[in-house]
Amino acid sequence: MKAIVVERTGGPGVMTLLEGEDPGPRPGQIAVRVAAAGVNFIDVYHRTGAYGLPLPFTPGLEGGGYVAALGEGVTGFAVGDEVAWKSVPGSYADLVVGDAGEFVPVPEKVSVETAAAVMLQGLTAHYLCHSVYDVQEGDTVVVHAAAGGMGLLLTQMVKYKGGKVIATVSSDAKAELARQNGADHVMRYEGFGAKARELTGGEGVAAVYDGVGKTTFDEGLEALRPRGVMALFGQSSGPVPPVDPQRLHKGGSLVLTRPTLGDFTRTREEYLARAADVFRMIEEDDLLVRVGETFRLEEAPEAHEALQARRTTGKLLLIP
Repeated sequence: MKAIVVERTGGPGVMTLLEGEDPGPRPGQIAVRVAAAGVNFIDVYHRTGAYGLPLPFTPGLEGGGYVAALGEGVTGFAVGDEVAWKSVPGSYADLVVGDAGEFVPVPEKVSVETAAAVMLQGLTAHYLCHSVYDVQEGDTVVVHAAAGGMGLLLTQMVKYKGGKVIATVSSDAKAELARQNGADHVMRYEGFGAKARELTGGEGVAAVYDGVGKTTFDEGLEALRPRGVMALFGQSSGPVPPVDPQRLHKGGSLVLTRPTLGDFTRTREEYLARAADVFRMIEEDDLLVRVGETFRLEEAPEAHEALQARRTTGKLLLIP
């Protein structure tokens, strides 16, 4: 098999392509030939050592592919089945092995590459607007980085539920893409809090979905209406400094949460249900999954550079 390996933490250049033996599935596991692997900011955090993974390791958690072998005791899958996953370590490879419960079937009308592009971000968007703050018809919310892979999916889901989206972007080209994607108002990051309040008649927004972190957090709190929800699900600009809980009181009983996908797919049933709902939206043309750029497996460093520089829109994929 071929896989990207990180032997020391650091910049994109620490990722190298190596060859090794194909690992066979253990009892309860399946082996999958990777058709595409998703590139996400959590991969950057792993590569830089922010999460302290033991070295060496193969980055990547998300992808789609074809079942190559079944471990003892596995039921519900057959060799050749199309599957996708959101949290199988070592996905920057041409073969991954993981517990069978980490994989979901891909329906016939959804391509395996599309499934690979939507698992982590699509399920995250789903739990954010259905569970962290359940968007109601007429609600106005802020979606940061609205032209990125995550922002494009979340905007569409909020609009599907009848909400209104104030989108933040970093360029004119991304602003146009956010508008084409259904955003009601599009603006740059600077001063977005005051503008959001103005657009809501001074009331403030129901929720801020923030994957940016340090540079947007303070204004995000100021943009919220009383009892509004700050959903801080990422930190692409850096971690948020410690917060005085009195700020939540002064803002009107605000809610601050730092959610993660694992807690909203804790059971097999919930995982399958969220994935099925996302796939259904794709099948019914209610959710467009945009792949911004694809890279060969050995181009993983270039993919990380593009992701960190925010040079692309939509999802980035590695193709073995």
